[in-house]
Amino acid sequence: MSTEMKTADIALIQRILPHRYPFLLVDKVVDIEGYQSATGIKNVTMNEPHFQGHFPEKPIMPGVTIIEAMAQTAAVMVGTALDMADKNMLVYFMAIDKCKFRRMVVPGDVLELKLTTTRGKPGGKVWKFSGVAEVEGDMACEAEFTAMMDLPTA
Repeated sequence: MSTEMKTADIALIQRILPHRYPFLLVDKVVDIEGYQSATGIKNVTMNEPHFQGHFPEKPIMPGVTIIEAMAQTAAVMVGTALDMADKNMLVYFMAIDKCKFRRMVVPGDVLELKLTTTRGKPGGKVWKFSGVAEVEGDMACEAEFTAMMDLPTA
């Protein structure tokens, strides 16, 4: 892997992220530009467990899971650029800022998570990202967030 990698399929995502069902929230990451930007793809389906209770009569993807999907996209982008597959990288939220929700995300939607790094460099622990989640070109959510990358030393 190198900064030349432009796409991460589900197999590579699972080699970078520790998340698994029901909390793996990104199906593919495309348009990876090193650790600068990337777009995550989340296919929203009715069989996801949060729809049983949020809400039974009107299933809506919880906003916190949209933000988590953004964070997972950012982790895959950085993990791909820094060759972190199979190296047990962990990422922790430190802050979420300027978060706004603009439209509901429902089963059948394809969520596009467009992420840009605003602060961070190889070897650094604290990274900042700006993200926009869209469905068919309509903004569903926007947020800035800070994360700590717990990168393996060996």
